[in-house]
Amino acid sequence: MNPTQLTQTRGRVLSPSETDKSQPSSGDLESSLIQIYHHHHQNSLQLRDQAEKAKKDAIGKAGRVSDLLVEAVNGGVQEAFVNEKRIEAEIRALASTIARFMKQTDQWLAASHAINTAVKEIGDFENWMKSMDFDCKSINAAIRNIHQR
Repeated sequence: MNPTQLTQTRGRVLSPSETDKSQPSSGDLESSLIQIYHHHHQNSLQLRDQAEKAKKDAIGKAGRVSDLLVEAVNGGVQEAFVNEKRIEAEIRALASTIARFMKQTDQWLAASHAINTAVKEIGDFENWMKSMDFDCKSINAAIRNIHQR
């Protein structure tokens, strides 16, 4: 084959009818080498495509694993955050309840103090009444003594 034919042959795969037209001895060897080269080149392209597909698949799966790991970690963090918010809400509710109970306790203490004061006043009034009764009886007895004499 001349150099022009060689350039044309390298750029494309020869069909079986074209290979039959080539020269029998040196052409068969050259065409066989070119066919082997093209076959090797096609196999290399297929392997490269397969490797590229495998690489893309591996990258996709690694991304998915990464997403699942982040999701798992974030799930725990999110759960802790939700629990923290729930605890804070309960703390606020308990603080409000404690403040209400303190106010109610102060009111009960004031009411019991008022009752104690009233009871003391009743006791004082009762003593005053007893004292007045005794004084009235004494005055009455003195007037009777005076009247009888």
